[in-house]
Amino acid sequence: MIEKDSFKVFLANSGTDCEVPFLKKLKDLSDEVCPVVKDRRTGAEFPVLAALVDHKLKELDYKLAVSHEVEFIGYNHPDGKRTYLRSLCFVLQNAVRRIYPDKVLIINHSLPSGLYCTICEKEPLEDGRRAVHELDDKALEELKAEMLDIVVRDLPFTKVKMEASEAEALFTANNQPDKAALLKSLGMLICSVYYLDGQADTFHGPLLPSTGYLKVFDLMPYGEGFCLQFPSDNDFNKVIPVRKQSRIASTLKDYADWCSIIGVNGIGTLNKAILDGYASRLINLSEAQHERNYAAIADRIYEKRGQVKIVFIAGPSSSGKTSSSLRLALQCRVLGLQPKVIELDNYFVDREHTPKDSDGNYDFEALEAMNLKLLGEQLNDLLAGKEVELPKFDFKEGRGYPSGKRISLGEKEILIMEGIHALNPEMVPGVDNSRIFRVYASALTSLNVDENNNISTSDNRLLRRMVRDNRVRGITPEETILRWHSVRRGENRNIFPFQENADANFNSALIYELPMLKYYAEPLLRRIAPSSPAYTEAVRLLKFLDYIVALSPSEIACIPPTSIMREFIGGQTL
Repeated sequence: MIEKDSFKVFLANSGTDCEVPFLKKLKDLSDEVCPVVKDRRTGAEFPVLAALVDHKLKELDYKLAVSHEVEFIGYNHPDGKRTYLRSLCFVLQNAVRRIYPDKVLIINHSLPSGLYCTICEKEPLEDGRRAVHELDDKALEELKAEMLDIVVRDLPFTKVKMEASEAEALFTANNQPDKAALLKSLGMLICSVYYLDGQADTFHGPLLPSTGYLKVFDLMPYGEGFCLQFPSDNDFNKVIPVRKQSRIASTLKDYADWCSIIGVNGIGTLNKAILDGYASRLINLSEAQHERNYAAIADRIYEKRGQVKIVFIAGPSSSGKTSSSLRLALQCRVLGLQPKVIELDNYFVDREHTPKDSDGNYDFEALEAMNLKLLGEQLNDLLAGKEVELPKFDFKEGRGYPSGKRISLGEKEILIMEGIHALNPEMVPGVDNSRIFRVYASALTSLNVDENNNISTSDNRLLRRMVRDNRVRGITPEETILRWHSVRRGENRNIFPFQENADANFNSALIYELPMLKYYAEPLLRRIAPSSPAYTEAVRLLKFLDYIVALSPSEIACIPPTSIMREFIGGQTL
């Protein structure tokens, strides 16, 4: 009989083949041949949390029926970490339902120390927002104890296929209207629903086999709600270190409140608005909000005219720093200031003086890669009323040279400069800090897929970069994906630690951008072959984009030529 048949599976972890019986679970195979995975860089060992089967992410309950390539992954792999987080969120969801059956858990957005969560009243307020039920320390400890009980009981996560209409009714009854609205907007016939101890939910990716895996977590008071902490990237046995960043959290909350006010609480309601023909209205509202925010920052700079002469703008990759500097310059001109926009990229040291990373490659993102001495001297000369000759850097030759362009700063003139180190106080330690105004720009989306599935701001920026790199630089989506880890590592070192140094934050996220990015990114991602090392990530991003209704070309044409989005899709007139 076929149940007795076996076949060969290639184990990527060991580089060997093994004979596997028909319908063997990945969990059973892992226990036999790969109980732990080793980090190639550090040598640290991690428990197996999921697997890549022919480069596609699968839960450990998946049964093998034919020959495959299998790679077991742990928390050190991005998809292993996501599997852990999804499962942990389900445990939190069940604990909340037990203690607060008349409330709703909302997993709002990422924080430097975890995920920001609130427990809210079922019925929204008149302005669309939900009233938050705040927890004191005792209540938070009770919630954590309930989660620990679920973990100790080692309850299984089970996946069930059901009709989408049945799932929609289920989540409506569970007071999860965003989840129900998402299912309705997609027009699906069948969907997957996960169960834990009799409670149902959806998570957009595999879960762990059972709750017993989730031994490392914590709950920390934060704002009106709390922070769900998960294991650190550097030490799986300890939660991520506490880093409170109140300004970024405030920016995210403001954006979430604005989304609620205009009636877009998640991807489901966004999809409905687009399907109902309101895309151009969303575009206009979003762009108007951006314009108000630029104007507000320009007003603050104008209030300090005479004192502030230098504006630094920093932010992670694809946050729209270039467009932000130009849009901010426009708003400053409206007020009578005369901004001059120059690039910090022209202040690199010559190639032979560029530091190298641990792999022996040039580290162009290191602070020491910049000619800090020249930059400091020229800024001090400009503040003293002197004229300077700006440098020009030849990236092909790896050398800087005088550009022939000389500038000075008159009474109404200000200097606007953007670069990754612009918030680092060590960049210009010898320049009077009171003469500098610092702006942090990033795409801090707090629009969620639904009540308990948040959207990663990193994914948002990756899609932006993929579209721009392919259009402007001829870089394939595969190359962009494979470089992203290095980009993120540089951001964690050079940008995120200095976010709170900003005098003003600008959130470059736009509520319509994911439907717009889907139109451009989806065809690019589909070009990535299954044999590519970027295929797993491409599949994940495509699955995420499947939840989003794309804008049409005529709707994209409504995006104004001054929009930040034009920096990525083209047609900008700044």
